[in-house]
Amino acid sequence: MRFTTIFFDLDDTLYPSNAGLWQAIKNRMNDYMRERMNIPADEIPALREKYYLQYGTTLHGLQKHHQIDVDDYLAYVHDLPLGNYLTPNPGQRSVIASLPTRNLIFTNADSSHADRVLAALNLRDLFSTIVDVNTVAPYCKPMPESFEIAMKAAGETDPSRCVMIDDLPRTTRAAKSAGMFSILFGETAANGDANACLIDWNELINILEAQ
Repeated sequence: MRFTTIFFDLDDTLYPSNAGLWQAIKNRMNDYMRERMNIPADEIPALREKYYLQYGTTLHGLQKHHQIDVDDYLAYVHDLPLGNYLTPNPGQRSVIASLPTRNLIFTNADSSHADRVLAALNLRDLFSTIVDVNTVAPYCKPMPESFEIAMKAAGETDPSRCVMIDDLPRTTRAAKSAGMFSILFGETAANGDANACLIDWNELINILEAQ
């Protein structure tokens, strides 16, 4: 295998998108904006969409245009009973544990949330580092600068030796543009958004070794 480093997205990648957790987090974002920031409920969906498209995340848009306590926001939106949503996948664990690469989490969430998710999935010991929203601040995925910071955190200088696995096409496109091998998770066709696609963790090693 020519790769030395793999960056794994967290939400809706390390657990199935139908688990319901990410939707619950988005609902908490709406609640925070309504209850803590007094933004009218009917304005929130369009505002979140605007900030997501313009800045990469709702949080970055709120930071640009509103007074917000970032730590309070992150704690609030991630305050959920993860055991109600997540179940360890022994097959997934076996695949990741067998990889001969340096494996890192690269997420637009914070490390506290990542730690809790990884613990709930019984995967925490398989990742050497969590590159979170604070690590790459003031940037976030899919901004090019965030990939540069992630590579530095991994001690990697050659993007061609790196892999990014993510469920969002805009992130896999950005990783591909940065010179990484990108894998779009949860889709059966890459459609130019990534170098490969993945729906079954058991296929990961075959995809990587074929490159």
